[in-house]
Amino acid sequence: MITPLSGLRWSAPEVADEVDPDCVPNPAQVGRLLAAVRALPGRGPHLYAFFGCMYYAAMRPAEVIHLQKPQCRLPTTGWGLLNLKGGVVTAGKEWTNDGAVHEVHSLKRRAAKATRPVPIPPVLVRMLREHIESFGVAPDGRLFRNGAGNYVDTSAYNITWGRAREAALTLDEHALELAKRPYDLRHAGISFWLASGVDPAECARRAGQSIQVLFRYYAKFLAEARNHANSLIEGSMRRWEGQDRSAEDT
Repeated sequence: MITPLSGLRWSAPEVADEVDPDCVPNPAQVGRLLAAVRALPGRGPHLYAFFGCMYYAAMRPAEVIHLQKPQCRLPTTGWGLLNLKGGVVTAGKEWTNDGAVHEVHSLKRRAAKATRPVPIPPVLVRMLREHIESFGVAPDGRLFRNGAGNYVDTSAYNITWGRAREAALTLDEHALELAKRPYDLRHAGISFWLASGVDPAECARRAGQSIQVLFRYYAKFLAEARNHANSLIEGSMRRWEGQDRSAEDT
């Protein structure tokens, strides 16, 4: 039997996996956004370090929600370390064994007991130390929680982020949909590492991604990193050429 669809040829359209640079805030814009979060009434100050983790440690929201004090090494000076061990996801009561709305998962694409150590800069160390001093921790050690002491809800931090964008961004930045989602902070953090010349393999390790995923999602930023690397190589070549000329003149 011949149907009207028999001769139809169709293939799924390609999905744009790459992160759009126009949507990724630069460090100055991130600073304005985080300051706006901190200035908001209500839960703003509590979520200041929450969003800071997403940028400075390139953490996924689920990983930040699950972050506990024993996972944090926060020295009084210098760099610290977060030893990530999993994340909290909203699954719905019908999808969990005990009827709970939230469920703790292992790190993405990792074994159940796998950990991921992520060095964090002094600015995030200070943010987390101040957060613990101001808000304490939950009985199970979690740094971030809602007013009832439960897991931070996705809709709650999305609302706070939307208000911060309204307060911090210009009309042109809104038109570009800059940092439209909190997850764009993670993109911004990884992009900044790449632009700073950090080895892509180390970026992937800290972000908890495969190198293949990193190259697919951050292709445009990797091109910028290559340009930066080329400039460094050219500078070294010029210095060596200068030494050779000096040796010939003596």
